[in-house]
Amino acid sequence: MSCPHHSGSGHTASLFLSRLYHPYSTSEMKMTLLYMLLAVLVTACGGNAGSSTSVEGSGEDTAAAVSRSPFDGEGAYALTSQQCDFGPRVPGTAAHAKCADWLVTTLQASCDTAYVQTATVQTATEGKIGIKNIIGVINPEASQRLLLMAHWDARPWADSDPDPANHRKPVMAANDGASGVGVLLQLARQLKQEKTAIGVDIVLVDTEDMGVNDNEESWALGAQYWVQHPHVAGYSPLFGILLDMVGAPDATFTREYYSTEYAGGFVDLVWGCAAGNHFMNTPGGAVTDDHVFVNRAGIPCVDIIDMRADSPTGFCPAWHTVNDTMDGISATTLAEVGQTLLNVIAHLEK
Repeated sequence: MSCPHHSGSGHTASLFLSRLYHPYSTSEMKMTLLYMLLAVLVTACGGNAGSSTSVEGSGEDTAAAVSRSPFDGEGAYALTSQQCDFGPRVPGTAAHAKCADWLVTTLQASCDTAYVQTATVQTATEGKIGIKNIIGVINPEASQRLLLMAHWDARPWADSDPDPANHRKPVMAANDGASGVGVLLQLARQLKQEKTAIGVDIVLVDTEDMGVNDNEESWALGAQYWVQHPHVAGYSPLFGILLDMVGAPDATFTREYYSTEYAGGFVDLVWGCAAGNHFMNTPGGAVTDDHVFVNRAGIPCVDIIDMRADSPTGFCPAWHTVNDTMDGISATTLAEVGQTLLNVIAHLEK
């Protein structure tokens, strides 16, 4: 997961509000029409997005209307663990190559079509490396489409570890990468069994986590490549949702700043459909993540990411440390995130 924007050692939402504004990539007329549509969709999801407290129970009310099975958090947990079984999925390693093959096979089994994008990108510190973006397409004939994203690579350096001796060790990345991928793989399995009327595109991007501080363009290299070379020419989903660090038992999902700036109406929609009490309907910090580059390309994209206002790093204690292992993953949290996605899909189908 990329670095948050903050000053000093503190990390609160107020520190971020003076940070960078980016120009919108879509026209004002197009966004106005989208937000008119969203007003209807948010109402259908339960209309809790306007409150200033945590969204507790909104997903439970919504779930009753979903005509498919509840999301399987244990299945997502197992798929998260299977990624970690390969070891740290650092680009250029054997673990990365083996996991890529497994991800392709897994998506092929659940999706109508699967794509593998291979490319060479320039990193900030390691020179040029090969990457693979892995994409699964569900219901390719549908005109209305939802983009779902997560990064599948692992950071090569545990440079936020409290022990300096660990700073050059790779991160297992159970939460920071594998958790979001696990949720999306399980979602694809369930949608194979219980079809969706809309199209869903699952984009697993590579090399998100080889960036360095003070160089925004060094992060999210796979996403940057994908927005310049989409898997389908002219690709234009209604909007996207990025999952990053969605597995901790004490996760807090606040409304990330750039998501609100670029895609505020869609943030309302997602939080209005939220399941469980990990979704906090309060402003969050600004994070350089894959969604920033997707938004700049003109696709509104919302980041569901665990942010901690009381943490020096802005994230959970295991972030970019050797402790980001399966010991810090909760099937319950994964289930709440997955159910939120099912709720969003259900209301887009109406």
